[in-house]
Amino acid sequence: MAGKDFYETLGVKSDASADEIKKSYRKLAMKYHPDQNKDNPEAEEKFKEISEAYDILKDEQKRAAYDRYGSAAFDGSMGGGGAGAGGFGGSAFSDIFEDMFGDFMGGGGARGGSRGPMRGSDLQYTLEMTLEDAHKGKEAKIKIPVNDTCDECNGTGSQDSTTSARCGTCDGAGRVRQQQGFFTIERTCPTCHGEGTIIKNPCKKCGGAGRTRTTKTLKVKIPPGVETGRRIRLSGEGEAGIRGGPRGDLYVMINVKQHKLFQRDAANLYCRVPITVTRAALGGDVEVPTIDGTRATVKIPEGTQTGQQFRLKGKGVTKIRSDARGDMYIEIFVETPVNLSKKQKDLLNDLDKSMSNGSANKNSPESSGFFTKIREFWDDLSE
Repeated sequence: MAGKDFYETLGVKSDASADEIKKSYRKLAMKYHPDQNKDNPEAEEKFKEISEAYDILKDEQKRAAYDRYGSAAFDGSMGGGGAGAGGFGGSAFSDIFEDMFGDFMGGGGARGGSRGPMRGSDLQYTLEMTLEDAHKGKEAKIKIPVNDTCDECNGTGSQDSTTSARCGTCDGAGRVRQQQGFFTIERTCPTCHGEGTIIKNPCKKCGGAGRTRTTKTLKVKIPPGVETGRRIRLSGEGEAGIRGGPRGDLYVMINVKQHKLFQRDAANLYCRVPITVTRAALGGDVEVPTIDGTRATVKIPEGTQTGQQFRLKGKGVTKIRSDARGDMYIEIFVETPVNLSKKQKDLLNDLDKSMSNGSANKNSPESSGFFTKIREFWDDLSE
């Protein structure tokens, strides 16, 4: 191999694997990066060399050409015919690159001709809504910025409806070829941008694009029971197509805002309800809200503990595409009283004494059982 030794530049053997080449490159790139060597002008040149070597060796096709012809395959010394009848000639690599990168460099157009009508882009819009609206469903109005068909030229891009002319740069192909040493690479035509034609007299409103930026107002019907992440497709409400192509679609993404009272799990709702110590001990009725805006009564039994749940059947959220509903779960939180007056403290002290006088196991079975286990644990340690 004549010329530069890319393997030596990266510090690897000629039979190194792709992972070994990548690992060595990353190590060297970090070492010689210009930002890390601002006072060393030679580092920038070294960085360029290792970047050039990695660019060739990371690509299987380029590496194969390098292994066979050396760096001459990339510096133009072999010209257009280069490798001879049995080798990797320029046209062969042109075909390889076109197969691999044709859609990227040529915009997806067919070789030797301009592209036809193109479908407009799809759009996405995020619609935020309340839990109440998600439960009941609604018809929402949304405004979206969109590239729409120009009403001056009806999407033709021409001011006077004249036919377009063949592009003189690419001769209507939409792509131009460029010789780069060993390779012949096709790129999108810079004059017609891959169209193959140019507008003789561009529309003054859209500048020949055939589309203008506008804001559309649409109505979206939201079904009852939608959840965050649900996607609603509006066919044909995306951007206008190019050269008479069909319109794209609009996708409305649902985002249900967090509720101040309820937590949602599918069609079920959870509501954390704090109650006083006396209500928990004595029991009684507790009034709670529902997602419909009404009130429901929950009967709290004597001795209710924090974390206990009570189900209200059918008081959850509407199930999507169904008339059924989930359930609502009331989760009790027993609140310890604060800011007590002296009289209230005295009453609690009297209560505590009465409960400690031989009836602790009956009144507070969990705490009594817990401390019994602690005493047994200490007794086992002392043996």
